[in-house]
Amino acid sequence: MLRISEIWIYPVKSLGGLRCHEAMALEKGFEHDRRWMLVDAQNRFITQREHPRLALFSVELSGGKLIITHRKTGSSVQFEASLLSNKKLKTRVWDDVVETHEVDEAISQWFTQELGFVCRLVKFPEENQRPADKKFVPELKHVSLADGFPYLIIGQASLDELNRRMNKPVTMQRFRPNLVFTGGEPFLEDTWKKFNIGTVPFEAVKPCARCVLTTVNPVTAEKGPEPLYTLSLFRKQNNKIYFGMNLIGLAQGLIREGDQITFNS
Repeated sequence: MLRISEIWIYPVKSLGGLRCHEAMALEKGFEHDRRWMLVDAQNRFITQREHPRLALFSVELSGGKLIITHRKTGSSVQFEASLLSNKKLKTRVWDDVVETHEVDEAISQWFTQELGFVCRLVKFPEENQRPADKKFVPELKHVSLADGFPYLIIGQASLDELNRRMNKPVTMQRFRPNLVFTGGEPFLEDTWKKFNIGTVPFEAVKPCARCVLTTVNPVTAEKGPEPLYTLSLFRKQNNKIYFGMNLIGLAQGLIREGDQITFNS
């Protein structure tokens, strides 16, 4: 039997993740998942690929507020999740240009001080549009500020198989999934098409190509060759290294830890 064992959201793109016992699945991804991001002076998104130190920021959601803490300095900032300034920005996420709102100048200044370069925290309102990759999602579906697709699922058995081949194991958080499941053989998710989690239908649209972000230790922010090197030895295809499966949601609904995964016959 296949069951959901972990649910994760990443409210601010490329900052720390937040484990949830349940989450509301929406078209763009789980509620609050990657609805915020940091942008540089050119209004381009920034991530751990260029700035591994972003891993040192932890994020909490409590009472409708986001609480962001820099674990090394101990400094923190908090704001209402609904907070939006009137300052609209055209911001770039990969090849997409989307309209966002700066959350608050004081919040942006806090990040600028903590990181040592000019940046702003922006929010992507729920009603704003950003189509998912039409090469893989022919019907019009939208995504938040995630790299390309609303959801990512990985089997625990897939991580176990990777760690079996490595000298030092890594945690699932290297791969920043939204959903982790138990049961089945390694890389079972590679074969999926349409399925349900509880009563909520999903569709697997594309294996997830992995990048250097997986080489950033989510606790220390240190970079190294693993796990990308070991993955390249047995999960490389067409010059890309795959681990996990990208999904779109086909309806809204509540997902809970322990929900069963079932397949449409």
